Amino acid sequence: MKNHLLLGAGVMVIALVIMAVIYHQSSNRVSLPQSALINNSQENSLDEIEQAQPEQLQPVTVDDAVTYSLQNDQLNISFNNGEDWVEVPVEKDQLFAGEYNGNKQALIDNSYVLTEERVGFLYSEGTDWEAQQIVFLFSVDQGETWEKSVVTEPFSVMRFRKVDFLNDRFGYAIISGGRTMSQEYSVVFLTHDGGKSWEETTYTEVTRLISDGGFVDETTGFLSYGTINPVEPMLYVTEDGGNTWNQASIIMPEEYHEVFVNAEIPVKEGERLKMLINQGPTGDYAGGLVKGEFISTDNGQTWDFSKEVPPDEAEHE
Repeated sequence: MKNHLLLGAGVMVIALVIMAVIYHQSSNRVSLPQSALINNSQENSLDEIEQAQPEQLQPVTVDDAVTYSLQNDQLNISFNNGEDWVEVPVEKDQLFAGEYNGNKQALIDNSYVLTEERVGFLYSEGTDWEAQQIVFLFSVDQGETWEKSVVTEPFSVMRFRKVDFLNDRFGYAIISGGRTMSQEYSVVFLTHDGGKSWEETTYTEVTRLISDGGFVDETTGFLSYGTINPVEPMLYVTEDGGNTWNQASIIMPEEYHEVFVNAEIPVKEGERLKMLINQGPTGDYAGGLVKGEFISTDNGQTWDFSKEVPPDEAEHE
């Protein structure tokens, strides 16, 4: 009898142990999925928050606090180094329309004006490549309002483009188009009312590819030609606001013939003008980056060699 009681007690103990194990496992099966659901819910919430937050724009510095961004296929500008942004009412592709092979991660050099007082963008519109409309979109109140003026129409596929202002009213736009091999048409337009209207200057009749151009005051301007393997600089100057253009005389020392071949735009330096002439795309003299400095004392009609300018100095000229 005693043995039967002991056996029964043992069976009961074993049964209780089994029941405890089953209960513990069952409890784990219920709690683990609940924990996983909570974690998944938290992760989903974080994902939703991240997706809801707009991508932070990365500024492309232009001048101190004034900057722009082309992220998300949209041009935005900022006047406080990216803290606040203003959307520019233009399609990104329009800014690169024409003959351009860059990566479109930055605006085309010299195709825009971006200062605290004035912002403006030169680009072409139209579906017919042989009859484009060249326009200038600008704002003088930091993007609160915008105006658009027509520089010229119709115009063939634009290649070179440059716009700049010397003061609140006077500015210039230089464009070229219709390129065939190493020949093209280039022309200068001036504005005297801050970009609201434009007038075409006299055509120089030079068909070489233009490399640069600009004005140093409201009457004196320059056009530099030659981009494909130039052997000598070709510079044209106007002293009457583009009514007439004449080829400037550049007195090149013999040792620099076919070395300094591409004229950059002059700058005023007191009573004289100073100009750098670089070696073009294939120059190899002293590493290819040394430039020649030339001086004019007759408002850009003739130029005399002054000195060689090393790369580090040329960058700050």
